Amino acid sequence: MVAAAKAGLHKAALEAQFPRVSEIPFTSETKRMTTLHTLDGMVTPSTGVVAYSKGAPEIILDSCVRQLTESGEATLNAASREKTLAAAHQMAGQALRVLAVASKSNAVLEHVEHEMTFLGLLGMIDPPRPEAKAAIQTCEQAGIKPVMITGDHPLTAQAVARELGLLKTGRVVTGAELEAMSEAEFEREVENIEVYARVSPAHKLRVVTALQNKGHIVAMTGDGVNDAPALKKADIGIAMGITGTDVTKEAAAMTLTDDNFASIVAAVEEGRGIFGNIKKYLMYLLSSNIGEIGLMAGASLLGLPLPLSAVQILYVNLATDGLPALALSVDPPEKDLMRRKPRNPRTGVFTRPVITLMTVGGLWSALVNLGLFAWALSSGRSIEEAMTMTFVSLVLIQFFKAYNFRSDRNSVLNRPFANKWLNLAIVWEVLLLILIIYLPFLHNAFGTFYLPLVDWVIVIVLAFTVSPVLELAKWMERRGWFGKMA
Repeated sequence: MVAAAKAGLHKAALEAQFPRVSEIPFTSETKRMTTLHTLDGMVTPSTGVVAYSKGAPEIILDSCVRQLTESGEATLNAASREKTLAAAHQMAGQALRVLAVASKSNAVLEHVEHEMTFLGLLGMIDPPRPEAKAAIQTCEQAGIKPVMITGDHPLTAQAVARELGLLKTGRVVTGAELEAMSEAEFEREVENIEVYARVSPAHKLRVVTALQNKGHIVAMTGDGVNDAPALKKADIGIAMGITGTDVTKEAAAMTLTDDNFASIVAAVEEGRGIFGNIKKYLMYLLSSNIGEIGLMAGASLLGLPLPLSAVQILYVNLATDGLPALALSVDPPEKDLMRRKPRNPRTGVFTRPVITLMTVGGLWSALVNLGLFAWALSSGRSIEEAMTMTFVSLVLIQFFKAYNFRSDRNSVLNRPFANKWLNLAIVWEVLLLILIIYLPFLHNAFGTFYLPLVDWVIVIVLAFTVSPVLELAKWMERRGWFGKMA
C-alpha cells in the first residue's frame, strides 16, 4: 500500500473503483492470495471479473503463461521465467521480502489461479529491530540457541540471519528439503540447522518435536491459527500479542505484547533473576536458623546456660532476619546472570553447593556464638553481659551473611552495596540494636546489658569472620568441590 501510494494509487479510491467481489485467502501452504474485482461494481464484456494474485515468486510464476511487457502481453517462456526468478533471487539476497503479482481477466473463481499474466516483482525491506542482534548475542551467551523459522525465500532468510549474526554454519533448510528427510535423519541434523525457510506451520511442529526428542527445552513463537499445534507442543508457546490470532493466544503459554524478540530475552533474564532471588533469601533465612538452632542445642549439650532469651530469639527471627530477607528478594540481578548456561528444570533450589553454603554459614555462626558465650562466662562477665554479647554477635553475623548471600558464587566484593533496600534494612536494624542495648527501659524487656567499647570490638571482629569463611566456601564451589552449580 505504501508503494502504491508513492505512485499516486490510493487504497480507498481503488476499492471504490474496483470493488472486491471474492477472494482466495492466503495460507502458508499455498503461499499466495487472490482477489477478484469488478469495475465500478459491474462486470464488463471485455474484462469480466478481474483477478489479481500476489505471493511467492516461484508459486505465482508457475500459474502464469503470459507476462506484461512495455509493448503489451507476451508469452512467458522458459527463458523469461529463469530471468524473473534470477531477479527475485537477487532481490532476496539483499534481505528483501519479494512478492510476485499476476492478473487474469474474465476470471472464474474455480480456475482463477491458472493461465494468469505475470505483472512484476515487489521487493520490501522488513529490517530487523536494532535491539534484535544484541538480544541474539545475549541468548547465545546464556546457552540459548535461537533458530529462525520463516515462510520467506531462503535467500531472504539467509541474508537476514547473517545480518543478525544468527547464521554461523550456513545451514539453511527449506520446507521441501525438510519433507524429504526421514525422522531419524532430521533428528540427527536438527541441532545443526539454524534457519528454516519456505516452511509451513506443520513443519514447526516437526521441528519442536525433533528438538524435544534430543532433550532440549523448546520455546516457539507464532501468530497464525495453524501455529497453534506447535505452540501447544512446545515447552513454552509464545504468541504474538499484536499480530497473533485468538486461537494462537489460547494455545500459547505466554503472549508477547510488543511482538519483539528482545522482550523474550528480557523475560528470560527476569525469570532467572526471580529464581536467583528466591534462592538468596531462602539461603539466608535457613542458614540463619541453622546458626540459631546450633547455638541453642550446643549450649544445652555442653551444660551451659541458655545463651539467648525467648524474646531475643523472637526478635532475631522476626525483626533482624525479616527485613534483610525481604530486601534480598528484590536484589538486583547479577551481572553474569545471562552468561550462565540454562538450569536443568528438574533441579530444585537446594542443590549440593547451595546446601553446603547454607550449612557452612549456619555452623560457623553457631561455633562463633557458642565460643563467644562460653568465653564471656569464663572471663568473669555476668550472665546478662555474656547473653548480650552473644545476642549482638548473632545479629551482626546475620547482617554480614545477608551481603554474602547476595550471590551463591560471586564474591561479596562484587558490587557489595548495589541493593539499596538491603543497605536501608541493615542501617535501620543497627539503629534498633543500639537502642535495645543502650536504652535502660528496654533492658528488662529484652534482657540486655550496657556493653562497653571493648565488648563491641570483640563482637564485631568475631561476627565479621563469617564473611571470609563464606567466601572460601564460594571459592571451593566455583572449582566444583561440592558438585555442579545450577
